[in-house]
Amino acid sequence: MSGEVRLPLDELGRVLGEPARLRILHELFGGTPLPAGALATRVGLAPSTVSAHLAKLQDAGLIRVEQRGRTRLASLADPAVATAVEALLQLSGEARVNSATTFDRRAAMREARSCYDHLAGRAGVFIAELAAERSWVVVADGAWTLPAGEDVTGIGDDLGLTLGWQRSPRPAVRACMDWTERTPHIAGRLGHSILAAMIEDGWLRRRRDDRALTVTARGRERFATLGHTGM
Repeated sequence: MSGEVRLPLDELGRVLGEPARLRILHELFGGTPLPAGALATRVGLAPSTVSAHLAKLQDAGLIRVEQRGRTRLASLADPAVATAVEALLQLSGEARVNSATTFDRRAAMREARSCYDHLAGRAGVFIAELAAERSWVVVADGAWTLPAGEDVTGIGDDLGLTLGWQRSPRPAVRACMDWTERTPHIAGRLGHSILAAMIEDGWLRRRRDDRALTVTARGRERFATLGHTGM
């Protein structure tokens, strides 16, 4: 792993014991690298305070920080960290709704959002259910596999998308329990490929202020064609 965590468990616990750092990891779970200023806006802290938290998270191997021009962008270190954040989200409840903005953000997150590098929310669960129905994936004894091995051409054809594909030690496909829907969506390289293709083809658009994804008019039409009419 590129950002393997090597801290002893007790030291790692102290790093994660600060609520602000957990909120930062939650925001980075969207998969998009973010500068300290954007993170500060999202979590409601001063940029200097967020920068100090980022330094702690980087020292712990939980994030990586990349210099791009004058901007330093933070992202989760690797898929293993994303898996750990995902597990914490599954154990947590949703924050209280205390404003119209919070309500709108939650509604958008429930409809479609990025879960590290794959699609989550109702849209993601729909695609997972479709994958099982159309035998894109085989579900047996809790494990998800691709019946055609590394060939995802047929899945892309069914979706009307061109799926990019990279071979790596990462699982080709796996179930990821959806934080809001409490039923699995598709993760692994297949999940990443589907989300990237949907964004590239204009079905989905990233939002600036959170990790919810806007379903475009084209996306609603394409999802409806596939049988998802609840958007």
